[in-house]
Amino acid sequence: MDGKAAPNGVATIEDRILRITGYYGYYPGYSSQKSVSRSSVIQCKPGGNCPSRHRGMTRQLSPLSVAEDSAAPILELQNRSPSGIYRHSRVERQSRSGEEGTQTHTESGNQEAERQTRCQSCTSTFLKLIWRFLIILSVSSSWVGTTQFVKITYETFDCPIFMTWFSTNWNIMVFPIYYSGHLATAQEKQSPIKKIRECSRIFGEDGLTLKLFLKRTAPFSILWTLTNYLYLLALKKLTATDVSALFCCNKAFVFLLSWIVLKDRFMGARIVAAIMAITGIVMMAYADGFQGDSIIGVAYAVGSASTSALYKVLFKMFLGSANFGEAAHFVSTLGFFNLIFISVTPIILYFTKVEYWSPFSAVPWGYLCGVAGLWLAFNILVNVGVVLTYPILISIGTVLSVPGNAAVDLLKHKMIFSVVRLGATIIICIGFLLMLLPEEWDEITLRFINSLKEKKSEDHADDITDSSVHTRSRSRANGTVSIPLA
Repeated sequence: MDGKAAPNGVATIEDRILRITGYYGYYPGYSSQKSVSRSSVIQCKPGGNCPSRHRGMTRQLSPLSVAEDSAAPILELQNRSPSGIYRHSRVERQSRSGEEGTQTHTESGNQEAERQTRCQSCTSTFLKLIWRFLIILSVSSSWVGTTQFVKITYETFDCPIFMTWFSTNWNIMVFPIYYSGHLATAQEKQSPIKKIRECSRIFGEDGLTLKLFLKRTAPFSILWTLTNYLYLLALKKLTATDVSALFCCNKAFVFLLSWIVLKDRFMGARIVAAIMAITGIVMMAYADGFQGDSIIGVAYAVGSASTSALYKVLFKMFLGSANFGEAAHFVSTLGFFNLIFISVTPIILYFTKVEYWSPFSAVPWGYLCGVAGLWLAFNILVNVGVVLTYPILISIGTVLSVPGNAAVDLLKHKMIFSVVRLGATIIICIGFLLMLLPEEWDEITLRFINSLKEKKSEDHADDITDSSVHTRSRSRANGTVSIPLA
């Protein structure tokens, strides 16, 4: 059966068959080594002498060693076999699935982070709105409460100068309250002396001296006392709704004084608001025919609004803008000046029996403390609100005191409002709201109108494009083509 060696090294037909069939255990000379091993086994019969038994076994082991040497290429072929390819593809699929899982996990993590960010932004926006609403409600409630407490106090105690002096003395507590908040919230806490020196820079670089105390504090303290005193006198003659509405005219007076004294920018809308305020004042005075207590009460209320406007304009002129600490220090300084110098006025009125109360126990200290406490809360909220929120919110809270007082007068005191007074109140409130318009309101309005026009033109162009596409699709469905003219 053995043949001659072929040129490719295949010695026998068996080798050729093994090579052709792809037997994985095949290697060149496989059949010859197999025959040699067989011949050695045949020569060493079980019953005979075999002198070279150990050599035969060595010769039998030699093909095994050759097979072991050829095991490496056989294992490599097995790795390249279909089972090896399957393992390799499975590993690739596992790695790809792992990468896809990582990408999916990353995307889900990003989406979760975006969702949390949106939730946090929505929560912060909601909290800001709640905070602003509470500021407006607190300002309006404190001013309504002050006005109504004054009306109640007048029933048993008719001493407006003493009430003004007593309430202004409570301003001393404004700076201690501010410093308590500083200690509770600030990371770097300062001593009271250092904080007072820092906040007293509102009076100048040298701080508060005796000369500046008398020069800067005296006129503002007088204006403060006049504003409150005239407001209390107006409440003796008019209802709380009328007085609070007339006091809202101070915004128009501030604009007129700033335009004349401070040379602020002229605005047509604010001129219209000032005219509306003056119209409301005239209508309020005309409600009772320009006679009796009505005209006097209107004069007191307008005087209170005028002195309040003068106080604000002079403050802006001489002291400029101030932060919360400086404003708190200034208001407390006014309280000290009132306690030291203005105390002479109620004492003189007491001994001259202009404002006299016979037994000391007859003084309604509860109502007086209520008036002073609510007035103090209003002043603190005004200063805090200007710093922590927008000044417009304080103005909105002030104008909302008008419907608040109207509700109390209607429900508690059973007041009946005439058409003229109601119209005057509405006109004054509208003028007050016009005063809140920003200086660039006309430019902002024009920009908003132009953006609306551009949006409408874009929507119209999109509608035309959609209609043309719809027309073409219908024409193609019917076998015709139409060209839109637009």
